[in-house]
Amino acid sequence: MSTILEVRNLTKIYEGKVSYKALDGIHFSIEKGEFVGIMGPSGSGKTTLLNMVSTIDTPTAGEIIINGRNPHKLKKKDIALFRRRELGFVFQYFNLLDTLTVEENIILPLTLDKVKVKEMAERVVSVTRKLGIEGILKKRTYEISGGQMQRTAIARAIIHHPQLILADEPTGNLDSKSSKDVMETLQQLNKEENATMMMVTHDALAASYCDRVIFIKDGELYNEIYRGKNRQAFYQQIIDVLSVLGGDAHELSAARF
Repeated sequence: MSTILEVRNLTKIYEGKVSYKALDGIHFSIEKGEFVGIMGPSGSGKTTLLNMVSTIDTPTAGEIIINGRNPHKLKKKDIALFRRRELGFVFQYFNLLDTLTVEENIILPLTLDKVKVKEMAERVVSVTRKLGIEGILKKRTYEISGGQMQRTAIARAIIHHPQLILADEPTGNLDSKSSKDVMETLQQLNKEENATMMMVTHDALAASYCDRVIFIKDGELYNEIYRGKNRQAFYQQIIDVLSVLGGDAHELSAARF
């Protein structure tokens, strides 16, 4: 199995009047085809970790290796290219452009890379069929539901076959049915396409779709649990760890499977 992401002794200190250590010696790896959740209370450092892996922010110490390369050692223009080609992003607020149609949003990464029109069209058909959104391609983003918006964002994130898909609270803006649909979609991509994913979430139900969940507390690794055959049992384990960690009430909300 090849390692897609390796995080080695990652530390991030924000300097100021009082310097603040957001991450302290974080160390883990993600193998090809794994779906890994990152959880922890607010302020635990999970967003900082995501920002480092996505090359939006730079580490103070330690290193991040994605598919054998350290993007933080690349030149500025090469980092932008690396981010665009190697990574796929799914955000809480979808980050779609409402001036574009669903199809135009999806092919944006390919347009930037000057992929031939014929290949773009073929990839759009393939990816939108998988996600069940082939019927809304000509619509604008304000004409579709939140669940459809997130599927559009997922299509855009995977159309260029990235090495690693990064999801930041992908269900944070969705109702429970849309959340379930989106998580089932991500799980399906993970299993059928062998897509490698890292997802930051505070939602235990969303996390129960992962292969394993890494918990962070006060910028340090706190715990790590693996899913067995039973997702409901895994969900309960996640809830148990969160309750010890000190999650908010909404993080521990009861959920229906």
